[in-house]
Amino acid sequence: MANRISAKDARIKALERLITSYQDSYYNGEAEISDGEFDMLWEELGRLAPDSPVLARVGADKADGFPKARHLIPMGSQEKAANPGEFRAWAAGIAPSSYVVQYKLDGASLELQYEKGTLRRAITRGDGIIGDEITRNARRMEGVLPRLKGSFTGGVRGEVVMTRKVWQEKYPDKANCRNAANGIMRRKDGLGCEDLRLITYDAAASGDDRFFSDELEKIRWLEGQGFLVTPTREFTDPEEVIRYREEVAETRFSLDVDIDGLVVKDRQTDPEDLRRVRPERQIAFKFDLEVAVSILRNVEWSESGATYTPIGIVDPVRLAGTTVQRANLNNPDMIRTMGLKIGSPVLVVKRGEIIPKIEGIAPAPLRPPGGPGEEAEREIEFPSRCDSCGSVLEDGGTRLFCPNPSCPKRLLHRLEKWVSVLDIRELGEKLIRQLYDRGRVQRIPDLYTISPEELAEFDRMGELSAAKVVRHIRSPRELSLAAFVAGFDFEGVGELIMEKAVAAGFDTLEKLRAAPAEELAGVYGLGEITARTIAEGLETAREEMDALLAGGIITIVRPQAKETLPFRGFSFCFTGELASMKRSEAEERIKVLGGSAKSSVVKDLSFLVTNDPRSGSGKNLKARSLGIPIIDEEEFLALLADPAKAALRGGEGTGKTKPAGEEEKAPCPQGELF
Repeated sequence: MANRISAKDARIKALERLITSYQDSYYNGEAEISDGEFDMLWEELGRLAPDSPVLARVGADKADGFPKARHLIPMGSQEKAANPGEFRAWAAGIAPSSYVVQYKLDGASLELQYEKGTLRRAITRGDGIIGDEITRNARRMEGVLPRLKGSFTGGVRGEVVMTRKVWQEKYPDKANCRNAANGIMRRKDGLGCEDLRLITYDAAASGDDRFFSDELEKIRWLEGQGFLVTPTREFTDPEEVIRYREEVAETRFSLDVDIDGLVVKDRQTDPEDLRRVRPERQIAFKFDLEVAVSILRNVEWSESGATYTPIGIVDPVRLAGTTVQRANLNNPDMIRTMGLKIGSPVLVVKRGEIIPKIEGIAPAPLRPPGGPGEEAEREIEFPSRCDSCGSVLEDGGTRLFCPNPSCPKRLLHRLEKWVSVLDIRELGEKLIRQLYDRGRVQRIPDLYTISPEELAEFDRMGELSAAKVVRHIRSPRELSLAAFVAGFDFEGVGELIMEKAVAAGFDTLEKLRAAPAEELAGVYGLGEITARTIAEGLETAREEMDALLAGGIITIVRPQAKETLPFRGFSFCFTGELASMKRSEAEERIKVLGGSAKSSVVKDLSFLVTNDPRSGSGKNLKARSLGIPIIDEEEFLALLADPAKAALRGGEGTGKTKPAGEEEKAPCPQGELF
């Protein structure tokens, strides 16, 4: 017991030191960690030592920054529907008597806290539980009331927005209205806050769950107090909501503020739902992907290794708050299928609101006035020769590439691919290119002959750095057959493709080499072109592969039979650094044992591995919300040593690690709440 108390006291003192240090750096404008990570420390100290004097100081006013404060209304994640089908499924699940529908404002969430009718605090969203108190800034915003009619004690929730007119006239350097509003509301000097507007949509009285009888009464009360409120409608049929969404989507760009969908709620207020991290009786009904019409003016060909990828150059258009002038065309077949020409009117979208892409020819009614007619259109020219070696390019339909296995560009890209597969971060692209340009490294086995003395002669390298690079290159690695072959960068052949071949029984290098292209083509998901590429690539790289394996540093691990793979059905995701091995090595060891490695936290993940389980990082927070076990490196190594423990620690495989009844969808990012 004495040891346990001692450990607790030590942790409390450490938390107090960390919070004090991070708080000072935060208020000096040099934050060392994210708000979420700070809040996790703050909450842990609150659990261990609620009377700590450091916690008392956190809420103190600061002249040069914003203190932390807790919300009255949790600002949790909201379920979303991306299309009518998903919305209908949600509506059928809760079956309300009527739906309250509001605009989903695209701004920054803010909670106003009132005590007996007087504004006491204005708190940003933060992590949904604790945010920044920006009361002084909020008082300068349009729509923030310093006093209410009556003695209401509780919270009022709204969205801080900037009108399009103000953005265009005063802040055109910002990407969009939302970005401008977010930046201004957190300015320490408060400048520009008078250009912001608070639009409200929710309220809750402290200690009185029945203060409001339903959602419509909240809106009437907010209007009666003098708040600006979001437009609100009531419907009894989900099909009416769907039609209303279509109407609003068509006119939303004529509004003076940005919206990106609707928020649909059950009219009847559920006190328990208010306290949930993810309310069940409301949903964000998002608009369809934003589409813009433009003119294709040119096609550039981006080169990556031996592959030439078409990029469309279009007249500038606004999409999801950014100006788009370049959009993906993917491959030659896409250009041919869509019938694109230079001068074609095209539809441009942002997939996931991130990557611009040309979807096809714009229908005649949507074409911009004054665009070129058919006589102005001309065919798109495809490059015919490799600009590195002069070889005739091969058009495989889904890719255009240089077929010359000795092409300098291709050899360099193979080196870069091998280093990325093995995750040798110390050997960067610049250093690889220097080694290649000097003729020192032309093939993958050449990497393993470099000496520290040679590298030390490179600019800005030095003996210690050179020794470190060589040490990491020569660290013994065990690779699956799929990863080994993928590392040789055969055109269009990645690790997933090779895993299909291995799963089909070609599970040794010898079997792969012996298999004719026709036999490989029978593997589901390969096809004739890919099969021929694998067969020819294996023959061309035979000597290089044999030399690499003969060195003894790289070993191919033969997979076990599926029924004997101990990690079969389990998936792992890593965040942060590991001490005992590189992340890529850990992922390979998982795959060899039959498991899978994921790059992000998803609903069916078995384990999140991190050496900082208490961190407030996005992956940690999402794993907690989904009930996914979070383990440290020591536990992970124990699972590798005794894989049978995986079933005991997290359940039997992917998708069985969540508590019963856990939500199927991951929480939305912070920006998806309203």
